[in-house]
Amino acid sequence: MLWQDAYKPNLAGPLGSMVPQRTTTTRTTAAAQTAAAAAALPAVAGAYVLLIRLDKPFVLRLAGRPAVSLSAGRYLYCGSARGPGGLRARVARHLRQRKTLRWHVDRLTTRGRVIAVWAVPDGDECALAAQLGGLPVPVPGFGSSDCAGCPSHLFAWPEGTVLPFGAPTVSRD
Repeated sequence: MLWQDAYKPNLAGPLGSMVPQRTTTTRTTAAAQTAAAAAALPAVAGAYVLLIRLDKPFVLRLAGRPAVSLSAGRYLYCGSARGPGGLRARVARHLRQRKTLRWHVDRLTTRGRVIAVWAVPDGDECALAAQLGGLPVPVPGFGSSDCAGCPSHLFAWPEGTVLPFGAPTVSRD
């Protein structure tokens, strides 16, 4: 639940002067619902797939690599959550727009919007990436620099392509 400060006119004053009056209203937003869904994820190790929507193109710059232009569109990122808080903490972090850029995917989640998450307790990110192996790879080595067998953990998701995961665990749209 989010609280919003609203201002309304004070019609009691001369000429109906606009004097701010603070009122509190309750509203439920998609972001609040998503945060609640992420908070309901288990705090266990596992893997996940993020569906990230970029509304406009941007140039992705990663240290030690040539810049890559990413088009507007939908991207799938496979990651793992092995640290404290497991899936719950990692997914909640990815849903935040403001954060320190730590991982490759942070450059996408701060420029785009995570609109769905598939969480797999005790899952393996490389196994998830293998299931997406037929999709286009926009940035070779993205998110998989510590992985010997995967060409990338980032995939473009063209319209009309069916994913092998079923319904997402968390969804914003």
